[in-house]
Amino acid sequence: MSDFDSLNQVVQYNIVNSLGWDSLRPLQSQAIQPVLGGDDALLLAPTAGGKTEAAMFPLLTRMADESWSGTSLLYVCPLRALLNNLEPRVGSYASWLGRTASVRHGDTGAGARKRQVLARPDILLTTPESLESMLVSTLADPRKLFADVRAVVVDEVHAFAGDDRGWHLLSVLERISGLAGRSIQRVGLSATVGNAPELLSWLQGSNKSRGVKSTVVAPEAGSGPVPDLQLDFVGNEANAAKVISALHHGEKRLVFTDSRRTVEKVALSLRDRGTETFVSHSSLSVDARRQAETAFSEARDCVIVSTSTLELGIDVGDLDRTIQIGAPRTVASLLQRLGRTGRRPGTSRNMLFLSTDDAQFLRACGLLLLWSEGYVEPVKAPPLPLHVAAQQLLGLTLQERRVGDQSWSEWFDGLPLASPDEWNRIAEWLVETGHLDSDQGMLFMGPESERKYGGIHYRDLMAVFTADPQITVLQGREEIGSVDPMLFQRKVDGPRLLTLGGRAWQVTYVDWKRRRAFVEPSRAAADSRWSGMPQPESFELSDATRRVLLGADLPCVRLSKRAVAQLDQLRDEYALRVTAGRTALVHEDNGQLRWWTWAGARANAVLVAGLLEVAPELLDETRHFNNWQIGLHRDATVGALGKALNSISAALESSPTRFSPQVDARALKALKFSELLPAGLALNVVGARNGDPNHAARVAGMGLVSG
Repeated sequence: MSDFDSLNQVVQYNIVNSLGWDSLRPLQSQAIQPVLGGDDALLLAPTAGGKTEAAMFPLLTRMADESWSGTSLLYVCPLRALLNNLEPRVGSYASWLGRTASVRHGDTGAGARKRQVLARPDILLTTPESLESMLVSTLADPRKLFADVRAVVVDEVHAFAGDDRGWHLLSVLERISGLAGRSIQRVGLSATVGNAPELLSWLQGSNKSRGVKSTVVAPEAGSGPVPDLQLDFVGNEANAAKVISALHHGEKRLVFTDSRRTVEKVALSLRDRGTETFVSHSSLSVDARRQAETAFSEARDCVIVSTSTLELGIDVGDLDRTIQIGAPRTVASLLQRLGRTGRRPGTSRNMLFLSTDDAQFLRACGLLLLWSEGYVEPVKAPPLPLHVAAQQLLGLTLQERRVGDQSWSEWFDGLPLASPDEWNRIAEWLVETGHLDSDQGMLFMGPESERKYGGIHYRDLMAVFTADPQITVLQGREEIGSVDPMLFQRKVDGPRLLTLGGRAWQVTYVDWKRRRAFVEPSRAAADSRWSGMPQPESFELSDATRRVLLGADLPCVRLSKRAVAQLDQLRDEYALRVTAGRTALVHEDNGQLRWWTWAGARANAVLVAGLLEVAPELLDETRHFNNWQIGLHRDATVGALGKALNSISAALESSPTRFSPQVDARALKALKFSELLPAGLALNVVGARNGDPNHAARVAGMGLVSG
């Protein structure tokens, strides 16, 4: 019997007659047996590779053949827009069997949520935060809501695994498994990753210790046509908009940039040039984002300018071109964005890089070198998720109303959120600080938790990511989006202006008490800004940039004349700062001394911590470092630095975690729920996440040269 014949006959019939398919793709065929067999599975394929169907067809078969009832399948996504996009497709597949699918996330209205409780959908498409909210709901019994869950599909699983939302997701799945009284089959969907078995092992959570079989399904994709990648240097955002407006008329273009400020600036400039333009980023209102997604999927000759919100899986229609202003920080992101194109027969994947400054240009060069070498980053979960453990203990207490002080840990057995000793220290701290109360062997929510998180039934406890406080911007009653409060506190001459939704506005009134700003259209514009932490580059990307400066070619990438000239100029400018096999100590023109490591910010943070311990006199007073270099005292010498590095190298060899990066107040504040941890544990978490001791040791062991 073929794999296809193993599917439920109604599913088979509709694949052939409703979808008009004469065969399944390799991934879809190869996923059938492991998913039908109940394996935890990781299904890998490029963007638009049919991953949703590869998971849904065998799971629908199980649903029908095993008579699953109630809400038996969860489908979890990282983005609300992706869930909205998937609901019609998944719902149509469910309808083949007389089953239902429904979306639930932060934008879902109260009426829809109530209907989902009264008539539970067979498939619930949702986010980790909404699952958390349902687990602690006072309006519905979570034991009834989740009693029938048998399986979960985690779409774009690599996006979860790379940050704390992944730990949050695994935690709520363990709690749901406890309520359902069974192991839940886990099926992850992802584009190509560099460490698939490790990613699947992480996704399994406690299923791994319970012996649930796991299978990676990753058919050979074949070489296919080489994507068309181009690199240009344009110097600034205005020139980027000029280039975009002049190229590819009559085609649909998706422009990525990695800051909301640049999205707004470029979109406004494009509209000023008469280009039909849509905007997408996280600080726009729900209606504005939906309008952009709908219009773009239906429009033809237009541009949409977006942050990473449109990087993942969302169907943006018949897309012709992808353009990147600057460069993402990972090859995985490059592949995701590149995969937005080339979906129509006869078209190829393409991306045009437009660099607006030297640093962007060099990062793009390094990234394109890694891509040409076939490198894809391994997906690694953030270490020491102790703050998530603390949040989960509060969440479990809220869910159960009270938990035994000796038995609560059973809910998280097999999930490496914390060691037994760390769990105990966290629980003791929460009781000591009043976040939990203890009485007769039971724990329950304490007054401090109610004070900090109790508003709107503990809404601030539902998510592990930090949302900066923002001011909502309205035109009349219509919400446009939100911006940083600092925008309204800076002194300005004349009217206060901003750009939001790709349009210029003048502020007419700010209601600080309700955190609202009212605006009206303006002919003049000003930048809108949002706060954010600097993003570190990996060792691999920084090292690739160094190799490009040393002369490495970029095969399969077309460089414009401007890009060729810019690369030649930068190779001359950085000649003393890059050496083969060694690092460089350089006296800069401004009199500062810089140690050019090309190690990435995390490795440099460890090296700075090491120098602070073994030779603090070598560092400059600012202790400044970035992805490429470390500032040293102007009197430091190659000999003195070399001696210090020998000590650091020996120490790291015997104890890789010897030097913990310094943690400033801003970094600690950025760790949500850090206040739920004893100070020492919170510092350990941030330090572990800010360091790369392995590559620090590698750099410390390299030779030094004076430039």
